[in-house]
Amino acid sequence: MTLHSATGADLRLYVSEARDARGVVQINHGLAEHAARYERFAAFLGGRGYHVLAHDHRGHGFTKAADAPRGRFAATEGAAKVIEDAASVLDLATERWPEVPQIVFGHSMGALVAIALLQSRGAALAGAAIWNGPTSAGVSLYLARTLLAWERFRMGSDVPSIVMPRATFYAWANQIPNRRTDFDWLSHDEAEVDAYAADPLCGWNGSVSLWLDLLALTESAADRQRWLNVPRSMPIQLVSGAEDPVTKGGAVVEALGKRLKQMRFSNLETTRYGGTRHEGLNELNRNIIMADFANWADRALGA
Repeated sequence: MTLHSATGADLRLYVSEARDARGVVQINHGLAEHAARYERFAAFLGGRGYHVLAHDHRGHGFTKAADAPRGRFAATEGAAKVIEDAASVLDLATERWPEVPQIVFGHSMGALVAIALLQSRGAALAGAAIWNGPTSAGVSLYLARTLLAWERFRMGSDVPSIVMPRATFYAWANQIPNRRTDFDWLSHDEAEVDAYAADPLCGWNGSVSLWLDLLALTESAADRQRWLNVPRSMPIQLVSGAEDPVTKGGAVVEALGKRLKQMRFSNLETTRYGGTRHEGLNELNRNIIMADFANWADRALGA
């Protein structure tokens, strides 16, 4: 279905309904992919009693917006518009199922969106799952912003970045020994890697402006002041893969967990899966990972 957002975007939205649902899971996908890749996860969650809503972010999949061709969030204020789009999906869930508690789920880039939703409307949520998120801010973020500013000055905002793919996708691929493809960093499952590589909606390079928006989301995710808006008892699940180069083998995710503990968050669950790369939902051990998520969600809802 199509959901019109207040930002002007027509969001491609996938809705999976469960019988006698105990909760709603709103999925935020990662960079250079799309929501239809979560169909298996949605079907599994439906069997466990969860409605699922998953939409294509701006510049991704089949979502359409006048200022968001593929690879760009928006001409201006892209990060804010992506968050507002995701919030509109939560609003739809509230309209459809006003008594059913909501959990936000985010993978990779989507983890940054999920954190933003948690920071802006945490009191209305029943839990948040932050998976494989690049949530650290520091010198590397400052350097990336400097390089992107140079690219914007030389080439403009709407062209694909040259620097960032080398610092991310290419660098991650090089960390996989004896790799078969440039996307082996995603998963050990060769069929899943091949499906990603063959998907025309996956694996593209984002614009300079999109990368700048991602840095803004990363900075917000690490902002201690924004976390003060989140109830300290909020159930939060942090998940990573021990062989994921995006999160330095899960170290980035575990560092977020430590920061939240220092801020007195009392309902954290942190899991680092061995033998797992970036996309746990597409890994060889995905059945275990999906079951662990559903079990955590049940606990979060007191089911």
